[in-house]
Parts: sequence; C-alpha cells; structure tokens
Amino acid sequence: MTKSCDILIVGGGIVGLATAFRILQSRPDLRLVLLEKESTLAKHQTGNNSGVIHSGLYYRPGSLKALNCIAGYRQLLTFCQDEGIPHEICGKVVVATNEKELPQLEMLYHRGIANGLEGIRWLSSQEISEVEPHCVGLRGIRVPQTGIVDYKAVAIRYGEKIREAGAEIFLGESVKDMVVNSSGVEVVSDHHTWSSKFLVVCAGLQSDRLALKSDPNLPVRIIPFRGEYYELKPEAHYLVRNLIYPVPDPAFPFLGVHFTRMIGGGVECGPNAVLAWGREAYKKTDFNWQDTWETLTWTGFQRVAFRYWRSGLDEIYRSWSKSAFVRALQRLIPSIQEKDLVPGGAGIRAQACHVNGQLLDDFDLRVHERVIHVCNAPSPAATASLAIGETLAQQVMERFD
Repeated sequence: MTKSCDILIVGGGIVGLATAFRILQSRPDLRLVLLEKESTLAKHQTGNNSGVIHSGLYYRPGSLKALNCIAGYRQLLTFCQDEGIPHEICGKVVVATNEKELPQLEMLYHRGIANGLEGIRWLSSQEISEVEPHCVGLRGIRVPQTGIVDYKAVAIRYGEKIREAGAEIFLGESVKDMVVNSSGVEVVSDHHTWSSKFLVVCAGLQSDRLALKSDPNLPVRIIPFRGEYYELKPEAHYLVRNLIYPVPDPAFPFLGVHFTRMIGGGVECGPNAVLAWGREAYKKTDFNWQDTWETLTWTGFQRVAFRYWRSGLDEIYRSWSKSAFVRALQRLIPSIQEKDLVPGGAGIRAQACHVNGQLLDDFDLRVHERVIHVCNAPSPAATASLAIGETLAQQVMERFD
C-alpha cells in the first residue's frame, strides 16, 4: 500500500522528533509523517544517555556543535519549563589531576568564555573540595550552566506535540529502501511504501546505511562504541554532590569516565568507550556478524585502530575489570571503593568515522535536493535537539517552498 505525505522523517530519536516538531511549528499545514523502526520512541541513543544538559564548554567556537549547543541549551530549558519536565541546573566541575592536564583545562576555560558562558570560574585545589568535598585535583573550573534532565521524557513530549499538531508517527516501520528523483522520494518500509516531497533521515546508528542508498560514495561509516556505567549504591551517594568531570584527552573524542547525578535520583559513574560488536550490542556478550564485519573491514576504522590501539585495549580492560574501572574513577575521587558500585546500564554511541581515519567530532549533515541525511549527531545533540531541528527545518523549507 502506498501512502503519501509532504514531508517524511525517518528516526524517532530526539533529533528526528525535534526536527518534526520544528517543521510543524513553521508549517502546520503540511502533512508530516515520522517513521521509527522500534516499537517505542527514543529507544537507543536518546534513551540510554546520562541526561546531562551541556553548556557548550568543550566545543570549538563557531563550530556547529558550539552554535547549536548554545542556542539549543536555551530552547531546551524553555521547553522543559513550559511543559513541566523535571530538570535542574546544578553545575559541574572539570578537574585536572596532574600537571600535564593544566594546558588543556586552560583551553577549555577560554573556550567556555568564547562561547558566552557566564560565571565560569577557576578553582584551586582547596576550592574544588569546597564544591565537591570528596574530589581531589590540582586545579578545576566550575561551570554553573550544566544541568540534568531525562531526555527520554523530553523526546516523548516532542512526540506528543507532533501528534497534537496533526502529524502521524508510525512505529515498527524499518526502512528497507528509498529512491530519490527530481519530483520527490519513495521510501519502502516494513508495511508501506511512502511517497513524499521531501525526506529527512535522522537514523542514528543506522544513518550511514540509509545515506548510502542516496549517496553510494558516502565517505563515512558508523562505528558503534558501547559506553558502560556503574552506579553508586545509595549509601555512597554522599561522595558526589552534582557532576564531576576529568579533563578530556584532546586526541580522543570521548570525555572519559565521570560522575553524574541523575534527575530521577542516583549517581552514574562512567562511561568507558569500548568498541561494540554490534550497533545494538548493549551487553558485553552481544554480537552481530554483519555489523562487526562492516566495522572491521572499513578502511577508516582500520586507520583509527592503528592509531588508538593502546587506548582501545585500555577501554576493553576497564570493561571487563571492575577494579580497573574503579582506579579510573579514583583519579577524581580517591576514596571510592569497589564495594560502593553496582553495575548500571549501557548505551551505544553512533560514532561517524571518515575513510581517512578521522573520528568525526562535529555534526555532519548531508543536504541533497530532496533529502537531508544526518550522518553524525554526537553529544551535545540531545541538548541541542531543538536548535538542530530548527536548522533542519529551515533547510527543508528553503527547498520545499
């Protein structure tokens, strides 16, 4: 059965939902349909993250990450306030634990200032302990804008607003094929064939596979990295007041294990960043032959593995050794012990990898005449979702009108 619409969105994560929401705000007269392959919205990256509202500290001024994070931060807070979604602006500290990290910490401070963060301030070793009594470091910076929220709750509310605007969301509709021509797009899913004037693909972990259908020479592939968490036992919650972060390694696109107080209660510790043997391999024992083969045979990944093999082995070791994981946490909180931790959840990060071996650090949007592919939407995509959605909506309207 063929169904028609004006605009088709593929992907029921927070970016796809925010894009649909923004399009309908601009043009409520359009018939919009959103397809999601799972039986629920926000099942993967959106529903398996630590819930941090990012301030824009880390991102190069002028980059898509920085611009969308700063704009999206304000829009997200307004949305949560208007819709009654629980959230809290609690602030965080970023801590240098050795002399080698001090130049990178200073760079982060100046980036924060350049990105418009007000109230960011330096902390001495003693001041770190005043903010986080059990944290130890040489120097730190306090970032008051950082907050916490449940992004799955945010995404679900986006979905409700989309339906209230008269659009349709179809669950259990995995896209099998698509054909793009000068007059529109035809998309084949599990149960229907869809004819649309314009298509936006926000498919997260599957984004490259769908982008390849309209761009056979796509130079990027998704490499799945699993991030595993521990949680503090209730009797150990006193160790962390809010959020505590290390200084990130500038050569590696992950922030390192950190401590995050969650909006629903509890404290998460992590994540690590270990290569996953499948795009939905949330357990250590999960394995998908096709996903693994595609990863290992991708030239870009082979170059990444050659460059970062030692860091990769360290991450694998921490994945299987609780004591090694705890030692990484003890860099920030020396008094934490194995007995304080219980296994938490895990998420899969859809990390785009270029054929040249570069792990893409910024948003990657592939814009064609009738389709836009979001090929990389790393953190802070959840914080920036409304700003990214607004950007994509503007691109759609320019071509749709």
